Amino acid sequence: MEKKVNIIRHVDCEGAGYLLTVLKREKIPYVLINVDEGDSIPSSTDSMLALVSMGGGMSANDDLAWIAQEIALMQQVEQQNIPMLGHCLGAQLMAKALGGTVYANAYQEIGWFDVVPQNNEASAQWLGGLPSFPDPMSVFHWHGETFSLPEGAQTILSSEHSVNQCFVKGNMLGFQCHIEMTEPQVVEWVARFAAQLSRGEDFVQTAEQIMRDLPQRIKELNDIADVIYRRWIKTFKPGG
Repeated sequence: MEKKVNIIRHVDCEGAGYLLTVLKREKIPYVLINVDEGDSIPSSTDSMLALVSMGGGMSANDDLAWIAQEIALMQQVEQQNIPMLGHCLGAQLMAKALGGTVYANAYQEIGWFDVVPQNNEASAQWLGGLPSFPDPMSVFHWHGETFSLPEGAQTILSSEHSVNQCFVKGNMLGFQCHIEMTEPQVVEWVARFAAQLSRGEDFVQTAEQIMRDLPQRIKELNDIADVIYRRWIKTFKPGG
């Protein structure tokens, strides 16, 4: 049985984005599990090379059957030392599965805001290949909740109002921010979720602000994601 990266999607517009570009380029086999289309959360890790969990507008604390199932799967993954990667809701589910808590953030963060690498060994290990390291870098955000750091994990990225923008625990990596974005994804989110955009909030941008210089912003974000995703892939790619 060929093992594959299992990618769980929770909402139709919150797919794996640029991560798929990297997986295809690195010739990594993957399978898409689309909860929004009725796919079941896997109950076994037997064919799992790694696990990826994407974003979504729901809360990790919602009483949904698939949330409990996904958290249970993540706990299996941790116990078996299988690499794991989370984006936004996916990172919150990971944090909860690993013993942290998920709660409302003091501020919503929607748009392009800086994240700052932390001064620790894990940050240097995971982010040291970035041209901007150790300086702040502009990434995409769309969240209103955050999480506490699971025991044994380290924060490697923070923003002004979210301490835990990215945590690492061994071969597990959880991003509160969205490093997976592509230009079509940003365009779709701005159109679909226009009602959530700025009406004067400090950390929620307008559609115009989000769309300004979008091709260049996406190129810079893809460059950041490329380094981080390839570093994560080395945790399970033979010969990596």
